[in-house]
Amino acid sequence: MPSIFRSTTVRLTAWYLLILMTLSLMFSVIIYHMASGEVSDRLQRFQTNLQQQPDLEMMPGRFNFAALRLSELNQASTNMVSDLVYINLFVFAVGGFASYILARRNLLPIERAHEAQSRFTSDASHELRTPLAVMKTELEVALMDKNASADSLRQVIVSNLEEVDKLSKLSQMLLNLSQFDHAKLEIEPVNLGKVVRGVIADFDLPTSRLLLNSKKHPVVRGNETAIAELVKILIDNALQYSPNDSLVVINIQKQDGFGAFEITNTGAGIPADKLPHIFDRFYRADSSRTNGDHKGYGLGLALAKTIVQLHHGELSVSSTPGHQTIFNFTLPLNTVFQAKTKS
Repeated sequence: MPSIFRSTTVRLTAWYLLILMTLSLMFSVIIYHMASGEVSDRLQRFQTNLQQQPDLEMMPGRFNFAALRLSELNQASTNMVSDLVYINLFVFAVGGFASYILARRNLLPIERAHEAQSRFTSDASHELRTPLAVMKTELEVALMDKNASADSLRQVIVSNLEEVDKLSKLSQMLLNLSQFDHAKLEIEPVNLGKVVRGVIADFDLPTSRLLLNSKKHPVVRGNETAIAELVKILIDNALQYSPNDSLVVINIQKQDGFGAFEITNTGAGIPADKLPHIFDRFYRADSSRTNGDHKGYGLGLALAKTIVQLHHGELSVSSTPGHQTIFNFTLPLNTVFQAKTKS
């Protein structure tokens, strides 16, 4: 736990405990006064009833009822104070522990968000540093070369434009991640098959490269723009990490109250020890698995996971190294809309 959260937890625990003990002491004072008054009234009534007994004058000696009542009242007050002290000590001990647990529970999401933001900032800075360094080096070399030809300068410009394109793609992906991280999506019925066919049409690939199998037309609850982005990411990922002459197959179906999307590609696959990390931001299991220049920044699958989580769905992956990789996501069906279309 970072020191800032440790000290904040202590301060928050102290505030919780202060509020709890203030209330406990206030109630203790109120209970003490109420109980003392009740005991005093009962003793007073008992003394009055006892003094009215006709046989009392026949008894030898005389009782000092006022002294007796005061003694009993003092003893009862002492016992109540002792009991209230023990109760407040118990409240302090249990309340202190409970306050610490409550403070940790309240700060834990903030701490996790802070850690994620720190990692994200560090990773983004690292990814931005590489293309910027390449651009700077090429420009400095070009400026130092007084005999540089037009062709060589053109090559520098072309190379820098490529790096600018990379930065633009990275910036767009970071923007998308930020938007979806804090998104309040407009939810509506979405025809999953229609969205997938639209995204496939944008890729403009032959059926020998990208094939859709869709006998069902599941209508899910979600945001059409976000789901289209999700499908685009998974298709692009499958195309990048498979041979150029291989077939990528997409299956769409209904499955236990969910609309299911499955995309399968052949290729090198993903090692089992790296599968749990592929949805982490800026994580790339193996850069050598990409086709040529189609190297990403490790943000696409992180964005896909965020979109699925916002739709209360599930995203999973399985892979057999050297054979195939399968990505699958499920989104809840829009049952009301489905019932209307059936009727």
